[in-house]
Order: sequence, then structure tokens, then C-alpha cells
Amino acid sequence: MSDPPRADGQYRAIVIGSGMAGLFAALEASALGPVLLVTKAELHEGSTRHAQGGIAAAIGPDDSTDQHLADTIAAGAGLVDEEMARILVESAPRRIRDLEQYGVSFDSAGEARAFGREGAHRNARVLHARGDRTGAAITSALAQQVEEGKVIVREHTLATDILLEAGGGGADPPPPAPAAPPGAGAGARGPRGRGGGGAAFSHTTNPPVAPGDGIGLAFGAGAEVSDLEFYQFHPTAFRQEGAPPFLISEALRGEGAVLRNDGGEAFMPRYHELADLAPRDVVARAMVAEMRASASDHVWLDCTALQRVDPYERFPGIAAFCREHGIDLQRDPVPVAPAAHYIMGGVCTDSWGRTTVPGLYACGEIAATGVHGANRLASNSLLETVVFAKRAVEHLANGGGGAMAGCPDSTSFAPTEGAPRDHADVRRLLWEHAGIERSGESLQAGLETVAGWTDTEPEPSREGHERRWLGVFAELLLTAALRREESRGAHYRTDFPERNDDHWGRRQVFHRAG
Repeated sequence: MSDPPRADGQYRAIVIGSGMAGLFAALEASALGPVLLVTKAELHEGSTRHAQGGIAAAIGPDDSTDQHLADTIAAGAGLVDEEMARILVESAPRRIRDLEQYGVSFDSAGEARAFGREGAHRNARVLHARGDRTGAAITSALAQQVEEGKVIVREHTLATDILLEAGGGGADPPPPAPAAPPGAGAGARGPRGRGGGGAAFSHTTNPPVAPGDGIGLAFGAGAEVSDLEFYQFHPTAFRQEGAPPFLISEALRGEGAVLRNDGGEAFMPRYHELADLAPRDVVARAMVAEMRASASDHVWLDCTALQRVDPYERFPGIAAFCREHGIDLQRDPVPVAPAAHYIMGGVCTDSWGRTTVPGLYACGEIAATGVHGANRLASNSLLETVVFAKRAVEHLANGGGGAMAGCPDSTSFAPTEGAPRDHADVRRLLWEHAGIERSGESLQAGLETVAGWTDTEPEPSREGHERRWLGVFAELLLTAALRREESRGAHYRTDFPERNDDHWGRRQVFHRAG
């Protein structure tokens, strides 16, 4: 059981969110003094526990950090910050050891670690735990350490404001976590009220606690945000009428599974030299094209060609879910379609996790570190959380505070005053107007819908705070996607189908007006 909150409200760090970034940051920071971890759900309910594939690290005998870096840059479609990406890949071996010291046990093949391969990786470098339950294994290990350690935990509590020494503003947390040293703090509401959250898109692999509202909270506090137009759609989510959303890991294709259309054709070789292991944006758009050609809402993942592995041993979670819905992976194809999965952008940070707000750090999916560019390399996300959470705590240990320099080309942005009526409004809006294929006309129509939002609360409820910041996030995403008149990585415009490095070989950054 966690200790009760301090009576004086003073902590060495306040961590918002209980995904892998939040748990890891809280554990590391607890060596420096009292730490408060605030999470809108239960401690174990962050996004990380849903991760299936694993964590990328170039620690195999035939791999290297240079190769990992090259794959990361290639997947990012020209927008990866090479300095940040090098920090990411070179820090990987040490952070894997940290996780193992916290009790994470990665799968092995004999006496050696077992490595899987996923899309756009030239080598097998993805560590996994408990087969396809990597996220759950990591969350369980870190959460146990948090519960047994010095971290004070407040569950079912929504952060509503980021409070600064000279004022305040902002509200609500993301799936991962900003950590706030002296000079910043957080206002909160709890216990949890009605409703929960809801992912940002109607077809999604995300849990309800991860809607993207934390980006709106940080933006409202004055933090710069960037790259919000780059939202990755995972190619293979289970698609069967009446079935809940469920991720079908890319690692299946890494082991030999093949995508087929309604005619039984393995179609990916027509779209990319890496075929079924092409970058995710390529696979998702190819699937949309094949689905459109056959007037279907899905294609098929053929797992009968799996190489070297028994799907019931290597992918126990996926196999069990499919079996519950009448599908035997060793015999039957799996109906799959793309779904919203991960945002590459978020709150701008430097290499130490600092934002443009003094005392406010960000790490995990909420952060825009620049390591993903326009299209994340598979399984780099879990690595990013521990690498930059560690660096944020190291900075804090060395005095902390301060802020990163703002972007000189940042665009001033004033969000609409209204809020959506409910989370479902936002999910439908973004799926319809900012999905896998976008156009200027559709994005503009989405912004006109946002401009018509009139729901306001003089004294916002817990859910009202959440809807407000989720609405800001949605409006920023639509605006960024409308402004970027090209196609790059996860951002595809039917009216601007080509990549334009001359005008758009740069990141888009926004700051709050006023």
C-alpha cells in the first residue's frame, strides 16, 4: 500500500500517468526524495500493458547501434532528429539492464535472449516478455516496485492543472508522464467520476485512459507542441463484427505471417520491397487500397506460414483472443484492418526531457523528442520511454529546473472556446476527417465542426476538464494536418500525394496564443 500524500504537498517530483514512462520515472526519482504519482485510472491501467511486440535494442551478436539508428532514420521519412535518435539507440543496452534489475524477465532462446523482428527493422532486435504480453510483463514488474517502494500513489485522480510559480494553467494527463520538480506542480480532481476517457479515434488499439488529452493540458500551460499530424495507424487490428478492438502484433509478420486480400493473393510485394515488413504507413495504405478494391472492411492475416514458432507458445494472448472468436491461428486466417495506434508528435522536449515550461518535463508518448520523425519504427516507443525518463531524472538530480529554448518558427495558436459534448464526438471526428487518408476539404470540414462546439462549464467537472483538453488536442491535430500540404510517413494527403522536402522537410511547432 502507498503512503498517504504529504500534508505539506511538497514533493521532489510529481509524475502524471502510470504507463511505462510514469512508472519508470517515479521509481528513478524516488531515490531523490518524496515522489507523488497521479493516475486517472488504476496503477496497472496505463497504455504500456497493451503493448505486444516488445522493446527494440541492438544488443544481439549480429546487430549494432549504427544499424538500429539507420533503420530508425529510414522509417522516420526525413524528419528524425539524428542526435536524439543516437541517444535513443546508444542508451538501449543500459536501459534494458535497468528494466531487468526492476524485475522484468525477457524471453530467452536457450541461454541467450530471444529476439523478434518487426516491420522496417533489418535485423531481429525486438526483446519480448511472456510471448506477446511484453507490455503487461513490464507494467507488472514496475508497478510492483512502485507499490513496494517510496512512491506515493493517487489512483482514479485526474490532473486538471499544471501550476507554475508565476501563475497556472493547463490540465489533464497523458498515457505516459510529465514529471514536475520544484517550480511546477499539478492540480487534480478525484476520485474518478463518471465516464473514463476514450481514445482519440473511433477505430483504435488504445485503451480508454489514453485519449491524448495530456497534450492539451501541457499546451494550455504554455508548452510548445509539434508533429501532431503524424498519427500512426497500426496495420493489423482484429476486425470482426461484434468483437472488441484488439491489436494483432506485427511480430506475427516478423515470424512469417502474410497479409492476403479477398482473392487469396499475398499483395504486399506489389507495394514495397520489404513486403509484409514494410513500414507501417505503407502497409496500412496498401491494406486500404485492397479493402477498397474488394469492397471489404478487412483483409486477412495468414498465420499458417509461421516459421520456427508455435503460435500458441509465442503469441499466447493473441491465440487465446482469436480462439474466443472462432479462429485457430494454425488453420484459419485472421480478419484485420488498420486502426489508430500511436502519435509521433506531442509536447516538445530537449534531450533531457525539458519542455518550454520551466520545471515541466515530458517523456513517453506525450513527448515529441524527434526520434520517431514522421513514422515510428516498431518497438522504439517502449525504448524511448525509459531512455528519456532516465535522462529527465538525471537532469533533476543535477539541479533540474529551467526550460528548453522555444522554436523560433513556432506558430501561435488559439483554440476554440467550446468543448465537444462527449469523447465519442472527437473519436468520430478524427477518424472521419484525419484518418489514414486525408484531404484539405475533409480536414477543413473537421475544423468547422470544432468551431461549432459550444459545450462549456463555468465550473468544469472531472469529465469536463478531460473533454476540454481532448478537444484542444483534436483541433491542433486537424490544424497541423491541414497546413502540411504534402504526404510524408503516417500523414497522407490525397490532394498532395507526393513528399515535398523543399517546403515541408521540417517539423511544425505550435504555441499557445497570448
